[in-house]
Amino acid sequence: MNKKSLSLMSAITIGVLLFFASCGGGAPKEDNSKKSEAVEEATETTTEEATETAADVDDKYAAGKKIYDTKCVVCHQADAKGLPGAFPPLAQSDYLLKDPKRGIHQTLNGSHEEMVVNGQTYNAPMTPQVDTKEEALAVINYVINNFGNSWGELTMDDIKDIKIEPRDQ
Repeated sequence: MNKKSLSLMSAITIGVLLFFASCGGGAPKEDNSKKSEAVEEATETTTEEATETAADVDDKYAAGKKIYDTKCVVCHQADAKGLPGAFPPLAQSDYLLKDPKRGIHQTLNGSHEEMVVNGQTYNAPMTPQVDTKEEALAVINYVINNFGNSWGELTMDDIKDIKIEPRDQ
């Protein structure tokens, strides 16, 4: 095997391992009733127009940050810049910020579509990451208001038409 083939096989193996490690795993289902209440509380919007620091954003979107740190960070990284050629960035992502509701759908239902993010093509599949609209709303609101993003907020009313697709058990 030549050096180039070995490097390619190593990169593919690492990518596959990262993908499976980040997919939420096969952990047992949690009771989401308490989690959903906490997520709803964390996603309530305020009418204050004050400039927020990163710490303020982290506090305001604590439930979303927790989900991001648990489910998203392996692929999209702690800085949300992703892994070029493998996992797309969420930080200053033209794809996400153009349509954050699409991000809600993908977080709930996964994605198998090719996408172009900031000029780079990505086609790695993403499995569903959360089980409820409240969780998806919390994590997407966190992302679109962190990592250099300042999109604003989605509400439950904004995403009422998004359906959670049946999942294979």
